[in-house]
Amino acid sequence: MKKGIFGLLCVLLSTLGNPLLAQKSTDSLTRRAYLNDCLLYALTNYPIVRQSLIDQEIADRNIKIAQSSWYPQLTSGYSLIHYLKLPVTQIPDATTGERRNVTLGAQNTSVASFSLSQSILSRDLLLANRTADAYRVQAAQTTTLNKIDVVVNVSKAYYDAVLTQRQADILTEDITRLQRSLRDASNQYQSGVVDKTDPQRAQVALNNALAQRKQYTDLVGAKIQVLKQYMGYPPALNLGVAYDTTQLVRDTALDTTQLANPASRVEYQQLRTQRELLDANVRYARWAYLPSVSAIANYNFQYQNNTFTQLYSQVFPNSLIGLSVVLPIFQGGRRVQQLRIAELQVKRLDWDFVSLTNSVDAEYAQALSVYKGNLANYYALVANQQLAQDNYRIINLQYRSGVRAYLDVTVAEADLRTARLNVFNALYQVLVSRVDVLRALGEYRF
Repeated sequence: MKKGIFGLLCVLLSTLGNPLLAQKSTDSLTRRAYLNDCLLYALTNYPIVRQSLIDQEIADRNIKIAQSSWYPQLTSGYSLIHYLKLPVTQIPDATTGERRNVTLGAQNTSVASFSLSQSILSRDLLLANRTADAYRVQAAQTTTLNKIDVVVNVSKAYYDAVLTQRQADILTEDITRLQRSLRDASNQYQSGVVDKTDPQRAQVALNNALAQRKQYTDLVGAKIQVLKQYMGYPPALNLGVAYDTTQLVRDTALDTTQLANPASRVEYQQLRTQRELLDANVRYARWAYLPSVSAIANYNFQYQNNTFTQLYSQVFPNSLIGLSVVLPIFQGGRRVQQLRIAELQVKRLDWDFVSLTNSVDAEYAQALSVYKGNLANYYALVANQQLAQDNYRIINLQYRSGVRAYLDVTVAEADLRTARLNVFNALYQVLVSRVDVLRALGEYRF
């Protein structure tokens, strides 16, 4: 009894499991979507990826269509003929030798036929067998290339949205600090320590920060919509983008001692697959000198009668088996030219390997140099941020002690806010350039 109840619970859980997991996945993206969550969703739901998977299935079915001719081909046919006037044939007389007109056939004729053929040797079928795996690999490589583009685009859009959100958070922190400065300046003005310009300057700085935060907040919504587009995420649903600043900083690390290897790129592998197909095309051109051999068998049910209502009262069957051999002897040099064209296509593709190798090296060198420059700029701006923060702290203390004017505090606040915003702009540039370096190295795999 206990086993039966337990089994029933297992069935219920397995039935309800998928909807619950789907709901949980949707809720997780709505509440907290990190980069990996966005990538997993995009690789499953982005339209181009889905189309690529469908293209793979189409390619597999096309291969099966091409190979289906190896199986016996059975066909049937039916015809019904009524002669308005029967054909006449001249037949020599057996005694006199003179030709006389003889009407042949019946007024009504009907034939039901069955034909069976089996290919034994065909260059088209040989080509289909040789290239089946290559076409499957080619379709899979196209899917992989599309997935790499999705990862690159989603990563950049995610970093853009996250760092814009971080800049809005920085401005929120600055607004809190500016509100405190405005209270301090107002209190000192009411105490007669400073004149009216200090609280006015504080109010101006606060208004500017509020307006700037509004711009960044609106920009975050637009950046998230772009991210949704690259993910294939429904535009009307909420997407709660989450991030870890410490993890973002760790993601800037990259081994710059690596060397570009064109063979690791999917584009290079696509050329290899294309080379394999072109080599098969050369063999196909050479097979043009082979005969096409097939076995045939026919069985026909023939009905003849001058009276239509009695047409199917008597049948005259006939059947045959045979072997068909077609050997092209001379085609005006067509096969020679087709073979030369196939060989030239292979030579032309070899130059694509050279071109791709050069472009990969140049792409990696450029991406690496941009990454190094952005990383150095980021480290410099981090140091500037620390200096600006120390400078603001000292000047703010001096202002409260009556040593400095509020104008110096305003300048220090502006410098600190600019330094913090610049740091995250630089962090975005580093992360984006790192994505480009990984793309050039061909390190994205699925």
